Amino acid sequence: MSEGIGLVATAVLAGTLSVILAVATIRLWNVAGVHRGSGAGARDRLDAAIQPMVFLFRQTRLIDATPPARGLLDRIGAPGDDWSRLQQWLGPRFPEAPARMRQLERLGRIEMTGTEGRGSATLRLVAEDLGDRMWRLTVTDPQAEHAGIVVDSMSLHAMEEELDLLRRALDQTPMLVWRQDEDERITWANAAYLRRAEARADGALGWPLPRLLDAPKPVPGAGTATRRAALEDNGIVSWYDCHSHRMGNEVMMFALPADAAVRAERSLREFVQTLTKTFADLPIGLAIFDRQRNLQLFNPALIDLTGLPTGFLTARPTLFDFLDQLREQRMVPEPRDYRSWRQHMANLESAAATGHHVETWSLPGGQTYRVTGRPHPDGAVAFLFENITSEVSLTRKFRAELMLGSHVLDGIEDALVVFAPGGKMVMANQAYRALWGDAATDLPEAMTLWAGNRAAGAGHAALCAALQDKDAPRASGALAGPQGQLLGWAVSHLGGGRVMLRFRQPAVESLTAPEALLALDQATDLSGAAKLG
Repeated sequence: MSEGIGLVATAVLAGTLSVILAVATIRLWNVAGVHRGSGAGARDRLDAAIQPMVFLFRQTRLIDATPPARGLLDRIGAPGDDWSRLQQWLGPRFPEAPARMRQLERLGRIEMTGTEGRGSATLRLVAEDLGDRMWRLTVTDPQAEHAGIVVDSMSLHAMEEELDLLRRALDQTPMLVWRQDEDERITWANAAYLRRAEARADGALGWPLPRLLDAPKPVPGAGTATRRAALEDNGIVSWYDCHSHRMGNEVMMFALPADAAVRAERSLREFVQTLTKTFADLPIGLAIFDRQRNLQLFNPALIDLTGLPTGFLTARPTLFDFLDQLREQRMVPEPRDYRSWRQHMANLESAAATGHHVETWSLPGGQTYRVTGRPHPDGAVAFLFENITSEVSLTRKFRAELMLGSHVLDGIEDALVVFAPGGKMVMANQAYRALWGDAATDLPEAMTLWAGNRAAGAGHAALCAALQDKDAPRASGALAGPQGQLLGWAVSHLGGGRVMLRFRQPAVESLTAPEALLALDQATDLSGAAKLG
């Protein structure tokens, strides 16, 4: 019993002494430069400056380290504890380190070699299990164990400042930056990549680092390869524009955030789809040509109106090829000669590019098209083709009916004139213009014209009262004409507030003597009155 207790005590004491010895060794390395510097030569100071990198860990917590080892941890600058940062530095240089370190408790001591940078330098890693969950890791450069390199202090300080600036810039950039070896293992990553990887990982990051994006593989001799990739995290999709650059045997990857660009492209695509659906329902043919005058957009109505083949339009023809095809389809006005037609089409293109331009095409088939040209941004131009055959036919029919009505009114012997509600003269037939002329354009001027240069009689006063009285549907009477002849008048109120006045010259021989005297009385004196009915 006592012998067992003694063996346990001896083992604990041995482990404690090993830890104390390891710490003391590191402390000795830390102060060796101070003691050697007091009176020692340049060689002693150089030997003191070449110290190994020694780390002492209890599980994942750093207990002690030599100055070069602490400087290394400070330069890594990656998030996480000291053990995670050291593993991120060891992983690219010692690829078998994660698997070998799991055997350290069983073997007690592990030694392995690795490479620094692109294989130009060899490193040695020695890991020792000191007991009581204490590990000591030593990293050395075998080629520099008995040799030193003297570096100018100012140059070294400048390089360290530049290195710190570059490291901080890469850690602060919002893009993801990482490096891959020939086996597509990630050998280095910036802080943005590590933060994104930690957010996706369930626990602490291990080595090698997980791959977040499928970046494009650079083609030999092609320089940079690019592609857009998506990264999904908790149902949220983030988009990146990935760029790859080959650097020797390794590849540098850059992933720029592209969420804003993806949203803008999606919004533009939806807007174009909405416009396309709207254009598809328009009865007006639409053709948009870009700055080089190539067809970029058209709607189905253009095919229906012009009869052009769909394959021809989808081939993006030029504007003049488009117009030539219209000419072959007899969908343009028949020109006198090709040269004048070509010049006319060139004038159409230039007028549409500089401002709003409208033309009416009377086609050989009897159809009528309205062609409108409008300038668009970035030098583009749009043409609208509208079939206005029915509109033109209706206009022509309405104009013909108006001409017929005007001819009918001019064939009436009575002088007719119509006034609008505001008193403006809207119509007069040929008999009225022959009787009174064209001097009057509204009712007040006409009243003055009807009175003439003589004293107005009762007939004129009765006429003026009848024109202003809207309650009486009809009124009639007589007055003296411009030549002093006897004229009978009749007022009729039409719909919409309009009023029609008719002048008729009665046959005097058909009147009896009393009727003729009464009519003359009304036309020249103030004693007569109009007959209302």
